[in-house]
Amino acid sequence: MVTDPISDLIIRIKNGSDAQKPVVTVMYSKFVENVAHALKKAGYISSVTKKGKVFTKDLELGLIHLDTGARINGVERISKPSRRVYIKSQDIRMYRSGFGNSFISTSKGIMTDVEAKKNKVGGELLFKIW
Repeated sequence: MVTDPISDLIIRIKNGSDAQKPVVTVMYSKFVENVAHALKKAGYISSVTKKGKVFTKDLELGLIHLDTGARINGVERISKPSRRVYIKSQDIRMYRSGFGNSFISTSKGIMTDVEAKKNKVGGELLFKIW
């Protein structure tokens, strides 16, 4: 049983990307699916597909590989189950001079730092990816 599905998601994506895998599979939940769609919208993964039956659903995520190497070079989990980290909209800063993104769980859904700043909403700072 996975106690932190978001950490599991981002680490599986990072490891699959490092190993040049075309697809990775993660356990399904609505929250993980929403995070995966936000990653797809930001251009870190290519596809999100539900697989399986009612009780054994999985998400299949297509990874993007560039000629220069992996699309994802690193991930960092910020808010953990033992310690939640929240951020106000005015405190959101650009990450790695725009070469990385922070993902934030807001009242309007999962967003990147740029979208949250534009919509003037804060929330739980989930993870950073570059």
